[in-house]
Amino acid sequence: HANEAGKQTLGNMTHSAHLNGHAITQNGHGSAAPPPQCDPSCLTPPQPALLQREQWGGKYEFLLSCMGYCVGLGNVWRFPYLCYRNGGGVFLIPYFIMLFFTGVPLFLMELSLGQYGAAGPIMVWKCCPLLKGIGIGMLCVSTLVCLYYNVIIAWTFYYLGSSFQSPLPWSCDALANAGLCGNNTAGNGSGRVLSPSEIFWNERVLGVVNSEGLHDPGPVRWPLALCLLAAWILIFLCMLKGIRSSGKVVYVTATFPYLVLIVLVIRGATLEGSLQGVAFYLTPDWERLSNAQVWNDAASQIFYSLGIGVGGLLSMASYNKFDNNVIRDTLIITIGNCSTSFFAGFAIFSILGHMAWKKGVPVAEVADTGPGLAFVAYPEALALLPGSVFWSILFFLMLFMLGIDTLFGNMEGITTAVLDEFPQLRLNTFHKSLFLAALCFCFYLMGLLLVTDGGIYWFTLIDSFSTSFGLIIIALFMCLGISFFYGVNQFCQDILDMICHCPPWCSKVVLYFKACWMFFTPFLLLFILTYIFIEMYNTTLHYGPYVYPRWGKALGVCMATVSCLQILIWAIVAISKETGTLKERFKKSIRPLNSWRANNASSGGRPGAQMEPERVEAPFTVTLTDMDFNTLTWEAGSQA
Repeated sequence: HANEAGKQTLGNMTHSAHLNGHAITQNGHGSAAPPPQCDPSCLTPPQPALLQREQWGGKYEFLLSCMGYCVGLGNVWRFPYLCYRNGGGVFLIPYFIMLFFTGVPLFLMELSLGQYGAAGPIMVWKCCPLLKGIGIGMLCVSTLVCLYYNVIIAWTFYYLGSSFQSPLPWSCDALANAGLCGNNTAGNGSGRVLSPSEIFWNERVLGVVNSEGLHDPGPVRWPLALCLLAAWILIFLCMLKGIRSSGKVVYVTATFPYLVLIVLVIRGATLEGSLQGVAFYLTPDWERLSNAQVWNDAASQIFYSLGIGVGGLLSMASYNKFDNNVIRDTLIITIGNCSTSFFAGFAIFSILGHMAWKKGVPVAEVADTGPGLAFVAYPEALALLPGSVFWSILFFLMLFMLGIDTLFGNMEGITTAVLDEFPQLRLNTFHKSLFLAALCFCFYLMGLLLVTDGGIYWFTLIDSFSTSFGLIIIALFMCLGISFFYGVNQFCQDILDMICHCPPWCSKVVLYFKACWMFFTPFLLLFILTYIFIEMYNTTLHYGPYVYPRWGKALGVCMATVSCLQILIWAIVAISKETGTLKERFKKSIRPLNSWRANNASSGGRPGAQMEPERVEAPFTVTLTDMDFNTLTWEAGSQA
């Protein structure tokens, strides 16, 4: 009636109407009776996936799962080496700066998005459909990580099985290595003498000596293939019942590595030469602070160890209760993870110091990075300890626990995203199990390339580029999109809504995060991204003496580009689905869908905020003011 009634002069009157069952009272002075409080049950019903969504059995399961996901192999072999390479103890300065200005803010952003939206990496972008490609890009990165990460667990299985032999097959006490240790005649073609542990790694485990490079993968190494199959079967069984099973497994897998690290630190402190290794680990070189490489390494380690931008954190947080204190969990997990990295350095370098003392060489000559540190230097150091078989079993059991937890998180990101898109799978246990089995089997088949004679070359290529510039671009767009499209004020309010019973300090902490999301974090991410492109252009990729061909490096760049291209592709799709001019389409595509708030209402959230009128499907009230029916105020679902 508004078009006709708006043309008439109205006196004092009372106009009553019912819109979707809600009565609205209006008088000539523009005063309206307060609308009834909107019951969340009268909003758009939650999706079936939300109704069937599991939740963690307790807050400790979530904390331990996140700690296990973040504390991985990178904490044991990558952080100590980077700390040494970049000036020892002085590396901690850029490391903790990057932690508090990029790591912690982005970590909280992922946890908050997942918990508030109760959805996986794809479905959660109902809050801003334009950015759906971020979720797809996360899945691309997570797929590449899962592909090569379980190969590390397969190597660990192989070493764990070999550790039950006495003497250890890579020690000088082994009969096959007696000639090597006595004559030191084995070399790698460059004149450098190879140790028994290097020969065991290159010939017995990898078979890399039988391959000429990336173009020559050679046959599958079936002992490793069986270890890889066992690893994927174990992953399948642990994830079969979702978080109900993996949430219980983490009580063992997340705590056992800490027990082993404590034992190794105590044992390492009693070894001759251990202080030499610790001094090597902590000696500062203040001039390194002016080197951009130090800051880039610090940032890359933060992303590598916290698991930011691959969807695992977002997925695990989606199973939280709505009122879980996400700020508290963020601080506990991030600080605990980085403290673990620092603590692990003492365990590692005390043993390497003893190894250097026994061999009569500087510590710098026995320390390495990547797989070489975990599967060459460590086994050789362990072989020098009394009771070497026991220590070797303990060490590789720790590596296995560290790796399995991280893979849980990555796989959870993939499975949650698929189950959200196809909720019928969540309703049928058999179909869900079949999907998970098919997923693990596909990963196994693709992983066979990495356990061939030349598999280590492909492993290094995927490892170098899967979490390279593509991951940084995904994190950058996530930060900018939430801050400027969804709205940083709205996002901060969402966090406070979830932790409404938190102490007063939470509100002040949110202000700090707000400043990071809008200014500090994007600036530092752009700095990292610029340095990555410069370094990628000026350096060559190599594994040992093998230098990768240009086509191999180009293939790696393409892998990283596919991940970040998803942002552009799905942004175009989102805009094309809207109507109007390009500017109007853009504005519509950055506003939350109706189901975003409706789902949150069922969890106790605040429905109705930031909805476009044409997207509102929930009951609404229309207030007519100043005797003019042409002035309308829309209140979607509640007094928003």
